[in-house]
Amino acid sequence: MPHLTDAYRLARWLAGSRADADDIVQEASLRAFTAIDRFNGINARAWVLSIVRNTAFTWLSRNRPSTMVFAEDLDGAARERMENAAVTDGAGPETPEAAAIGRSELEAVRARVAALPPAFREVLVLREVHDLAYREIAEIVEAPVGTVMSRLARARRILIDQAEKAEGKRV
Repeated sequence: MPHLTDAYRLARWLAGSRADADDIVQEASLRAFTAIDRFNGINARAWVLSIVRNTAFTWLSRNRPSTMVFAEDLDGAARERMENAAVTDGAGPETPEAAAIGRSELEAVRARVAALPPAFREVLVLREVHDLAYREIAEIVEAPVGTVMSRLARARRILIDQAEKAEGKRV
């Protein structure tokens, strides 16, 4: 239960859909419950996120064609709360123009992250959203630490390149 929020966030990023994330977390919770006797007691968060990751890929392979990727938006109220929290820095009221620019930039970043290949997206989300260490990410994705670092660097490079291209189009 203490890592349920993290499990949902990871499933949401991997699946791109709230409904799919709900299904994935439910299935992952059942898997974790039945496998609790195999838990080594070292890092519960990494263990749970590893189960969620594996469940997500199994669930997605069964329920979606591999070439199809969905990026469902949040409902209006949740999206509004998140956008307002992301674009205000507490320095006072912001202008409508600043709010619109902030929402636009937020949507662009979300779209770029969602478009990353799954191997890059998952390490980026685990590092930047869940703030996990490289070693913990390596445990979750079952890859060497060097591979995690490489994937993270490539994901960041792709995002930077896309942002620079988008910035060049605006000029």
